[in-house]
Amino acid sequence: MDSNPHPVLGVTLLLLLVATMVLGQDDSLMASEKPRVIITSDGEIDDECSMVRFLLYANEFDIEGIITSSSQYHAHGHNWAGDDWAQPYLAAYAKVYPNLVKHDPRYPTAEFLQSRTLLGNVKAEGEMDEVTAGSQRIVEVLLDAADERPVWIQAWGGTNTIARALKTIEQQHPDRMAEVAKKIRFYFIWEQDETYQRYIRPHWGKYGIQTIISDQFIALFYHWKKYVPEEQQSYLAAEWMKVNLLEGHGPLCSLYKAHTNEDKGFREGDFRSEGDSPAFFYNIPNGLRSDESPGWGGWGGRFVRVRENTWLDPVSESGYEYPVGRWYTGSAWGRQRLKKEISGDEALVSYLKPQWRWIDALQNDFAARADWCVKEFNEANHHPVVKVNGKLNRNVKPGEVVQLDATATDPDGDELTVRWWQYCEADSAEATVRIKNGDSARNASFIVPNESGKEVHIIVEVTDSGTPPLVRYQRIVCQIE
Repeated sequence: MDSNPHPVLGVTLLLLLVATMVLGQDDSLMASEKPRVIITSDGEIDDECSMVRFLLYANEFDIEGIITSSSQYHAHGHNWAGDDWAQPYLAAYAKVYPNLVKHDPRYPTAEFLQSRTLLGNVKAEGEMDEVTAGSQRIVEVLLDAADERPVWIQAWGGTNTIARALKTIEQQHPDRMAEVAKKIRFYFIWEQDETYQRYIRPHWGKYGIQTIISDQFIALFYHWKKYVPEEQQSYLAAEWMKVNLLEGHGPLCSLYKAHTNEDKGFREGDFRSEGDSPAFFYNIPNGLRSDESPGWGGWGGRFVRVRENTWLDPVSESGYEYPVGRWYTGSAWGRQRLKKEISGDEALVSYLKPQWRWIDALQNDFAARADWCVKEFNEANHHPVVKVNGKLNRNVKPGEVVQLDATATDPDGDELTVRWWQYCEADSAEATVRIKNGDSARNASFIVPNESGKEVHIIVEVTDSGTPPLVRYQRIVCQIE
């Protein structure tokens, strides 16, 4: 007799146990409290590429809305992809869904995602007068008093549908604006219309809504060959893309719009662009805890507070002053630098490092999920599980020896490689610490530098030996007394 007459059920229970182990520890979210996200998108070709990847990460989020909006680049009558541009991707997701749930039962059904896919304000750039199904969905989510969790609202295009929703709340529920604002977290890929500056900031700025506006996304933008290091480029090249994503991975991945032979300077199968993906990379619960502060850094980049509660990209140019208005194609430092076409521009490469440094991990993670579309559980790779033994946030004293202790396991039985490292860019402390036994899960340590009032960020990174190799992290934040 088969020792497990219900193998799919057995896998389901295993995956739920893994999710509980990853998320059910101190200082972390419970498994039921996945990040809540609303995406707004203008349907550009790189948004379509981002949509393929986003759907493969649908198990990681509580998806509250997939809403089509407009932008300075796309609107009715102007390079428009169509009101229903997302439908082929949802249809393809429906076809691979039965296999995806073999790997994680938290994947939502295609019918659920369809119910969350709505049309927002699309008739013109910056149009926010009309109340739309998309804007009303944002209103509904933000006014739902039964769920107080943060809502990460992403703008892959313009912010006009978001602005329309907030204006509706201001007009109909002015007494609830402060309550609503506490829920909101913004991540914008540039300001692709004027509605953030024209309406959101003047009317809602007083509430201190955390707002990330990214220029680092150009690390995954159309011109990536100009500024991403060659080692990282190998994960975006046709040879890697075809084997790991484009060929033999089912109907959803087959829709991914890599470069074609007609694209000058690129080969057929080369990565094209996913300029919008960092907006949801930021929320993937991989253990880096980047969503706790934009300055901490993670798969979605790292940012600095520029004004109010607005976070932009770190610019190291001496004497640089951030613009007082929009951060977009006409003003953002990276975009302006790119236009200069400086050969071997080390300053631009360095500026984009908070994003490109993760490309190998991101692409391998994407490739594993592409495998989940077509392979059985025991034929594919799954993420290692990492748990820090002890608090993730610690008060420490100068000269103290901090013990670093973690437990790492793998659902596939793969061998694991452990690396402890200091995330210096996230530190407020200036010292570089020496981590003793940095390749040991249980016996690592470091001595706290003499910098009272500062922070040191220590990452434990665990990589499995599967194909493709997958990585998970935990971050310990040490506050020096």
